[in-house]
Amino acid sequence: MATSEKYEHSSTKAEDGHDGHDHAGSLFGEKTELFFALLAGALVLAGWLFKKAEIGSDWLSTTLYCAAYVFGGYFTLKEAIDNLRAKRFEIDTLMLVAAAGAAALGKWGEGALLLFLFSLGHSLEHFAMARARRAIEALAKLAPETAIVRRGDITEEVPVESLQPGEIVLVKPNERLPADGVITKGTTSVNQAPVTGESVPVDKEPVTDAKAAIAAFDKTPANNRVFAGTINGAGSIEVMVARLATQSTMARVVQMVADAEAQRSPTQQFTDKFERKFVPAVLGLVVLLMLAFLVIDEPFADSFYRAMAVLVASSPCALAISVPSAVLSGVARAGRSGVLVKGGGPLENLGTLTSIAFDKTGTLTEGKPKMTDVVVASGTEEAELLNVVLAVEAHSDHPLASALVIGARDRLGGKRQQVTANNVKSITGRGIEADVDGEKVYVAKPIHFTELTAGAVPEALASANEKLVANGCTTMIVLKGERYLGVIGVMDTPREVAGEVMGKLRTLGIERLIMISGDNQKVADSVARTVGLTEARGDLMPDQKVEEIKRLRETHGKVAMVGDGVNDAPAMANSTVGIAMGAAGSDVALEAADVALMGDDLSQLPFVVGLSRQTSSVIKQNLWISLGVVAALIPATIFGLNIGTAVLFHEGSTIIVVINALRLLAFKDKTSA
Repeated sequence: MATSEKYEHSSTKAEDGHDGHDHAGSLFGEKTELFFALLAGALVLAGWLFKKAEIGSDWLSTTLYCAAYVFGGYFTLKEAIDNLRAKRFEIDTLMLVAAAGAAALGKWGEGALLLFLFSLGHSLEHFAMARARRAIEALAKLAPETAIVRRGDITEEVPVESLQPGEIVLVKPNERLPADGVITKGTTSVNQAPVTGESVPVDKEPVTDAKAAIAAFDKTPANNRVFAGTINGAGSIEVMVARLATQSTMARVVQMVADAEAQRSPTQQFTDKFERKFVPAVLGLVVLLMLAFLVIDEPFADSFYRAMAVLVASSPCALAISVPSAVLSGVARAGRSGVLVKGGGPLENLGTLTSIAFDKTGTLTEGKPKMTDVVVASGTEEAELLNVVLAVEAHSDHPLASALVIGARDRLGGKRQQVTANNVKSITGRGIEADVDGEKVYVAKPIHFTELTAGAVPEALASANEKLVANGCTTMIVLKGERYLGVIGVMDTPREVAGEVMGKLRTLGIERLIMISGDNQKVADSVARTVGLTEARGDLMPDQKVEEIKRLRETHGKVAMVGDGVNDAPAMANSTVGIAMGAAGSDVALEAADVALMGDDLSQLPFVVGLSRQTSSVIKQNLWISLGVVAALIPATIFGLNIGTAVLFHEGSTIIVVINALRLLAFKDKTSA
């Protein structure tokens, strides 16, 4: 897959700022550095045992220590040279200076121990970071390398990279799909978990007009489109390719996750600034300690040794790796569950905020209006009302019309009659009119009937209409001739999981759950009550939504905005973290969001908030560990702690923060238990 090459190219730089080691052609491949470190440790141990047991003369143990220098310092020296060529003075250089200083003082054993533990810590660090990267890189390998394409009357196997939009590929049962596209033949269910995180396979069926569907791929219904890397079920299908391999949803996600590594989180920016000031200060302290023999009565060798010990103790190895290791592990874990997080900034910010704003339509609600209520006037049968509505609205292409048609058919069942509507006309902004059984019929908003001469709406019907509106319904009154038949309530119903999701978010510490909507305030209030929001703002134009987000940020600090990534892009852009729903297949949503929930599944939100909370906690723990060890070791080495013990604590803290960060790869959503 072409994406793999891009990913590998973008990943050659390690997160901690050091170049990745190139082990190409090495005897043990990626494990060469670890093998060298362990060999250095064995030589240090052998040298110490020979010296303790007084086996051979001093030259034997010294020779073993020198050999440990070679194996323990090989990769450290190699990296230090690369850094110096790039005009970077890094931790590797400090370690080599300390080891050389120990050798100059005849402390070969302590110098060898320093290089062994430093190289061991570095090799384990690189191994751990590579493991986190592989969790992301595995996404790039989900799509197959070849596809069966039908060209004319023949079929042939071709590389996925050669597929062009409009070509037809054949997918057998239980195979991975090679490209984004739409189904043209066959029905099946597809496991979309690799892209969207959905746990249940999604039923798929052929699209009516394939070419039109691939031209507007992000607007094509979910049951017609498929994505590269997902897994076909039991049915054989034919798929028309919608995008090149490098432009597929999977390819874009992998590339964006890879790019996210380069983005610095707020805490990482802080640690970078801290290191830039801390390292020169430490070097200044080391120089002063080397000159201590001029002030106090001690040999230069003792002052020099103490300075080297402080140099080892104060090198911020654990600090350098503490934040990027946590961020990368968090991003990898989110990607595995169908959530794209674009770097450490959004991940860390989402873990610290206490306010989330939601769009209503398509986010908290299904995005599809449904007939929810039918109230008939006195003396009218429900079947008569619904048959008239069905006959008239079947001629309209208005979004509400399809809801009325579907709802009427479902409610009528066997009571459906053949009613004919003629001279159907749309009333702009009001509704629709037609002739039925020789009488004029209106299906329109209540305000329209104040403009007619048919007489006022009956009091009982007007009261029923007001109740429906108060409950959040859009209402349509039906008039046939001089007789009012009833009122129908249509509503974009809340998602079934919305209430549960809000409860989980409160459990996670989100204090304010706010809806900002273009719908009228009564509708907004009704939905807010149903799903359990703390606040609802209705009657907002797009520019007013932006102003509302700005107000929330001024009042409450950080705030996230959850929307569809298209209509809500301005509001999302002005929030601390923009979260797009149903981003799979949508270029606009992927570009607009800081966090993209690939599936149209609101229940992914508590997962990513919980993961972000845990990531923020791990980052804080790592900072306390790394800074705490340095703060304790510096005075300890000034007052006599030897290099060997300092190295043990120093490199031990580096390994601890890496292991702590890797725990995020196994994160589980506790709120879903």
